Amino acid sequence: MKKYHDVSDLRFDGKFMMLIIDGQQKRFNVSELSTVLAEASDRERTTFEISPSGYGIHWPLLDEDISIDGLLGIVHTPQTRMQVV
Repeated sequence: MKKYHDVSDLRFDGKFMMLIIDGQQKRFNVSELSTVLAEASDRERTTFEISPSGYGIHWPLLDEDISIDGLLGIVHTPQTRMQVV
């Protein structure tokens, strides 16, 4: 299985979600990430699963998902096939 990111120590502090991604502490304003998370209870926020590959985070009680690449602003573009002339 390809490991996308190493994600750990996810926690909430007031209006911020904090976690460690690839060894770096990151902090995000929850209301800018997701209205679902912003309006969730503490129990709903703290019930989450980090994918084994580090691709994303899932909150099963909310049916909410956030990709780590999306948090980091990484945009993937389709690879263009080279044409041989």
